Amino acid sequence: MSLKAMPLLSAAVLAGLISSSAVAAPPNIDPALHEKALDLMKKGLAFRTVIPGNQVPVYAAYLKDVLVQSGFKPDEVTISPVAGSATLTARYPGTDPKKKPILIIDHMDVVEAKPADWTRDPFTPVVEKGYIFGRGAVDDKFDVSIVVTVLGQLKKEGWKPGRDVILALSGDEETLMQTARKLAQDLKGVELVLNGDGGGGLISEDGKPVLYEVQGAEKTYADFSIEVTDSGGHSSRPGKTNAIYELSQDLGRLAAYRFPAMRSELTDTFFKATAANTPGPAGEAIRRYVADPSDPVAIETLSADRDFVGQLRTTCVTTMIEGGHAPNALPQKATANVNCRIFPGTSSESVRETLVKVIADPAAKVTRQNDGSIDAPASPLRPDVLAAVTKAVHARFPGLPIVPSMAAGASDSMFFRALGIPAYGVSGLFMKSSDDFAHGLNERAPVDAIDGDLAHWESLLKDLAK
Repeated sequence: MSLKAMPLLSAAVLAGLISSSAVAAPPNIDPALHEKALDLMKKGLAFRTVIPGNQVPVYAAYLKDVLVQSGFKPDEVTISPVAGSATLTARYPGTDPKKKPILIIDHMDVVEAKPADWTRDPFTPVVEKGYIFGRGAVDDKFDVSIVVTVLGQLKKEGWKPGRDVILALSGDEETLMQTARKLAQDLKGVELVLNGDGGGGLISEDGKPVLYEVQGAEKTYADFSIEVTDSGGHSSRPGKTNAIYELSQDLGRLAAYRFPAMRSELTDTFFKATAANTPGPAGEAIRRYVADPSDPVAIETLSADRDFVGQLRTTCVTTMIEGGHAPNALPQKATANVNCRIFPGTSSESVRETLVKVIADPAAKVTRQNDGSIDAPASPLRPDVLAAVTKAVHARFPGLPIVPSMAAGASDSMFFRALGIPAYGVSGLFMKSSDDFAHGLNERAPVDAIDGDLAHWESLLKDLAK
């Protein structure tokens, strides 16, 4: 999970939202529980759960030991090998077997980190100046540690949910996501999914709460290759055809194309939530758009603004090119990678077909790459989920704006949404944008965010697992 998954809002918009928020109410958390969660994070960060690698099953075994010591029965916690990695599932039995379970998902794996590039060793956790440093400190071992701590504490306290609560941790979310595919199939009978690898709260640089994001949808991530081939030849004998020139012309046509504007319940709610506090031309355009979503001037203004274009339509952009094989030879092949973020409800195959039409080059081959992602719809804005999230957030930050969002990135939620199971990014981690180094160097999480996240998850579970 990363705050980069939030819709990008301009400084002016954030300033407007900040002015409407209240002073934080500190959560009432036992210091011993805080230390337990912090210790779980420190020990968890020491596992080098990079894929490929063999540490995910070892980390899963450690988490199972923690859960069993907290009161789970050994047969309630299962570790399963999947695709060179592993999954962990823990079932907290409810009192009414007729009710569908609530599912919590997170992931145990992390992206690669090279120690030579870091100020500190990425797999030797360090607590310093109010932060815990290490690969996975934010994405995603912070929330894994919090949820495991909360479930263990609820077990010790004897809490009995009305329905089963299942924790499912995947093991290759950062690569091909095969473990989440398996989990979704195994657990497709659940009521809904709460994902700790999405959503969360934003704090301004001067420490004021800004907003809380509920992630209810993700744009489908899709990579397409556009390949042009030619017979090539000696560079001293150029002819009428050239694979690089042809590909360049294809990409020029693609650059000039814009997918049609689209909207959904979630994006409508997002724009309504930001309309009142957005100043300047963007604010005026949002207000016009809210009044009339077909307003061409409003759509054009927002489409020209990087803060909002991703909420309006599918986007495709060339990100890599490769061509030729020798400096003194005509190119035999030229290839481009086109990265698309597809609006929920639009199939990736229809986007591929659109790319074919737009480049209008019979000689070009357009292929969907194996990027691990699948098409998935948006989740409905369920009143019970929004009420539970609002209660949990407002217990800490009274009156803070709750903003539904559509993320541009991908998470394990897509596999459940594709099966018709609503999934929501509801992390309780609040942090500054300047502290977000997920996937980057010197990843860190604020230690003072632990107590709030502990209270957040306890509140959500007690409200939604009745």
